[in-house]
Amino acid sequence: MSTPAAIPDFAHARISRDARGVYTLCIHDAKSLNILASAVTLSLTEAVRWIAAQADARAVIIRGSGERAFVGGANIYEMAELDPQGARVFITRLRDLCDAVADIPVPTIARIPGFCLGAGMELAAACDIRLANEDAVFGMPEVRVGIPSVIHAVLLPALIGPGPTNWLLLTGETVDAGQALQWGYVEFVSEQGALDELVEKTVAPIAASGPLAVRSQKALLRYWSASTVQAGLDRSVAAFGEAFTTDEPRRYMAPFVARKQHKEAK
Repeated sequence: MSTPAAIPDFAHARISRDARGVYTLCIHDAKSLNILASAVTLSLTEAVRWIAAQADARAVIIRGSGERAFVGGANIYEMAELDPQGARVFITRLRDLCDAVADIPVPTIARIPGFCLGAGMELAAACDIRLANEDAVFGMPEVRVGIPSVIHAVLLPALIGPGPTNWLLLTGETVDAGQALQWGYVEFVSEQGALDELVEKTVAPIAASGPLAVRSQKALLRYWSASTVQAGLDRSVAAFGEAFTTDEPRRYMAPFVARKQHKEAK
């Protein structure tokens, strides 16, 4: 196995990697609520694309600095100065960040304490799994400041349904972690101080599974979300056969086979 690449420095991102190949991307130096100004967004996009290219990656945890917020939103002071062309550039940068996260070929987990607002909800929606602390607050407040919610807010109807999406985007109001859980925006909510334990309970089985199988499963999930049922079935058959072009099924099935043979030998 090749040696993992040295982790580069990024202006607004800190990357760590454990022995399993679990990467953590932490938003750095982005104000107290991890606000996404353009410089922060560009830096994070660069960091995300670097992680996505790492062959040893098994899973990626995305988090903010500290426990006050995942992401408190986009930079309102920067947006207040935009003209129409600048607005398109600004929002395209945020779109590129969320697209880069969605394109990571291994499972992505959003670690959400505190505020998860606007661009924060969109960034988390681009992740595969969302885990929240009980103090988390969710909202799409853009209409309150004279703009629509856009880009990866388009994922919300499929995640939480049209009614809750309408309520969030049209009122600009916030909801607590319990409501976000009920809607299905987050998968689990932890008690105070137990969020990292919850994240580890999710990451550990991913890291223990076949790495090629996990990557294939994520690719299938993305394909299924946009395909017809028949096309999804066809792609599934191909992916299953492709798995057996490697020794991964044999290696990961070996302990089960050995246990069965041991029982039969008694």
